[in-house]
Amino acid sequence: MFKKIPHTYVIIFSIILLAAMMTWFIPGGEYHRHSQLVNGVERTVIDKGSFEYMDSQPQTWQVFAALYKGFVNQAGIIVFILMIGGAFWIVNSSKAIDIGIFSFLRYTESLENNKLLKIIGVNNIIIVMIMLLFSVFGAVFGMSEETIAFIIILVPLAISMGYDSIVGVSMVFVAAGLGFAGAVLNPFTIGIAQGIADLPLFSGFGYRLFSWFVINLVGITWILRYAHKVKKNPKSSLVYEDDEYWRKKASVDEENVQVSTPRAAWFVYVFIAISLGIFSWVYPMTEMKIGNSSSTLPMVPIATALFVVLGFFSLRKSVHFFILNLLMFTILFLIVGVMGYQWYIMKIASLFFAMGIFSGIAAGYDGNRITSEFLEGARDIMSAALIVGLAGGILVVLEDGKIIDTILHGVSSSMSGMGKLGTVSVMYVIQNIINVIIPSGSAKAALTMPVMAPFSDLVNLSRQATVMAFQFGDGFTNMITPTSGVLIGVLGVAKIPYDKWVKWIAPFMLVLIILGWLLLIPTVTMTLDGF
Repeated sequence: MFKKIPHTYVIIFSIILLAAMMTWFIPGGEYHRHSQLVNGVERTVIDKGSFEYMDSQPQTWQVFAALYKGFVNQAGIIVFILMIGGAFWIVNSSKAIDIGIFSFLRYTESLENNKLLKIIGVNNIIIVMIMLLFSVFGAVFGMSEETIAFIIILVPLAISMGYDSIVGVSMVFVAAGLGFAGAVLNPFTIGIAQGIADLPLFSGFGYRLFSWFVINLVGITWILRYAHKVKKNPKSSLVYEDDEYWRKKASVDEENVQVSTPRAAWFVYVFIAISLGIFSWVYPMTEMKIGNSSSTLPMVPIATALFVVLGFFSLRKSVHFFILNLLMFTILFLIVGVMGYQWYIMKIASLFFAMGIFSGIAAGYDGNRITSEFLEGARDIMSAALIVGLAGGILVVLEDGKIIDTILHGVSSSMSGMGKLGTVSVMYVIQNIINVIIPSGSAKAALTMPVMAPFSDLVNLSRQATVMAFQFGDGFTNMITPTSGVLIGVLGVAKIPYDKWVKWIAPFMLVLIILGWLLLIPTVTMTLDGF
């Protein structure tokens, strides 16, 4: 007889208890820190050689307070998930996404008539194109929290295509993770790490681009193989039973959806068009930043003009296509906001919230209906939001127990007496380990690079190689560590139990970690541009 697998909440709370136990055995310690300007932004970095032991702070009843503090620390992501869930529930209630998926699948079926596309597989092309798109987003501007919003779109699409929720999550979250690990222009990881290491910003671009290509080649191939397996035998999926939730939502009969365009939809169209016209006048030009370069373009006026044209024709077809048009331009403005105006989750959440409200009005809902749909969506996604706060408690226990700096000091001291390859390999292992307890790339760069960059000079190791070790170590384990609020949020929204996710991704993670180590070897054995 097999025991029942623990609930994700039980697993996360068990990790909190384990962290509390560690505070009883690992001595307390602390580095001195100071503020430093990195690429024009003030960062808190540690002083190399300043570590000193201090009285430990064993955690006992504090594990319960850690839950509260975890919710407070992760409040931004929690509210983001609730607002996204509520907004998309309004959109889903209009059946617009269902209509969009039906239309998309009909179109892909028509492409099967092309012999070449049929041999390659239209679905394979779709998966590859979507994954490459999100990988680029991860590599260029470090897409992370934003992936949560796309789970609600791509998981139902994957289910409708005959796959499972893991394939849906892989198309967006894993793809962004591959791009994040192979980052070429990510200002939040590469930019900060190189700035602290006193390297030219985004130098070593050529080898980073090669690494990004190799990582995506291996990663996308792995996902395609898995997708083919699930397509051939759906019950082979670890989450087949869990996906019943999504299969029920995808079972809407297209013929029973009433196609119409309420008068309120035209009002929404005119209101948004006028509002965007005003924004176009206020923000005629946008400086779109990609890495260390930027281009000033009339992004808002261009997007406004496209909305006016496409919105008119979508309304003439039906309100469902107009709502899909709202969704498409929400995503477009998200990209413009992130790359042009450095938006973060508050403004992104507000953007999707507005989309939900306008979608409800366009569908002909009154205020009470919009409110009830929003609350229903927030209720449906509440478990995902709560588990993010619970996972945040792990970091709280480690920080309050004063052992994070002790762990960092201990693992960094283990590099003494090794050659170049040995040193960069140990750095890579250390970064992977530290990423489990400090999943924030920018925070980890500020904490580890002041120690590792000067140390690399002592063993005649390129600082660029040290940054690469940080980059790979920071990227891959984001897809498995329970302390990542983004991962836990993604799994919660997709209804994938954490234990099943770990079982699925563990072999993939091993392949990626080995691949990262192989890509580090040329940084110490070959002469590379920028190294």
